[in-house]
Amino acid sequence: MQLNLDRQKVAVFGGARGIGRAIADGFLSERCRVWTFDREPNDAAAVPPGQASVVGDVTEYDEVRIFADSVGDVDHVVYSIGAGSGKFGFPFWNLEPSDWARVLEINLIGAVNVAHAFAPKLVARGKGSMLFLVSVAGQIGSQTDPPYSAAKAGLINFTQCAAKYLAPYGVRVNALSPGMVKTDLNRSVWEAGQANLSPSQRQDYEAWAEEKIRKVSPLGRWQTPPEYAAMAVFLASEHAKNITGQTINIDGGQVMHS
Repeated sequence: MQLNLDRQKVAVFGGARGIGRAIADGFLSERCRVWTFDREPNDAAAVPPGQASVVGDVTEYDEVRIFADSVGDVDHVVYSIGAGSGKFGFPFWNLEPSDWARVLEINLIGAVNVAHAFAPKLVARGKGSMLFLVSVAGQIGSQTDPPYSAAKAGLINFTQCAAKYLAPYGVRVNALSPGMVKTDLNRSVWEAGQANLSPSQRQDYEAWAEEKIRKVSPLGRWQTPPEYAAMAVFLASEHAKNITGQTINIDGGQVMHS
């Protein structure tokens, strides 16, 4: 399949590592020009030709706006950023209300900042796409980390709002929903849960991970960052020209709606 994305300009938020890094690499493999924005710097030796890397904070709108202006006319924008509370939220009153603000700010308001900065550029061009990385937790009311679940649910809804508004301008907006991926965020979920167990109940990460994947995934296997990269690149292509306002799960069957 020819995706025909040569020389298109792509901004990837959270592109320094994990799923975001894989997505940036996926666009580079399609000969796109890629700009990444992350609070952590890329390893200078790992920044390939065709990519520019910027360090910044998505919760600071001015930083996002300046980055958007530096990129200029953009074809596609990807928001691949997520952060949990770092606590085990079952039941939810294990957390304090003050634990919610930063989680909402990073997962939801950061995405809104990005949309505000880039939507006018896409509208002016009359084409392009935006993609927000969400989570199965935002669809099933995961009790593990309620602030994270609520923030991602809010982002799914915002995706639909943005898709409806931008469709008449030829701009598509979708959400891509990971299931179980071995990332820093997934490891933080394990760490938070282990802190509430007695020493005799605790498991190392690999044992915990294998047990959890058997419980939650009908296919019984982990998802990997390159799978999301492949879908992100496809959604940016003309083959997906009639896909907008959708939440696409790559989750091994974890979320099934009857």
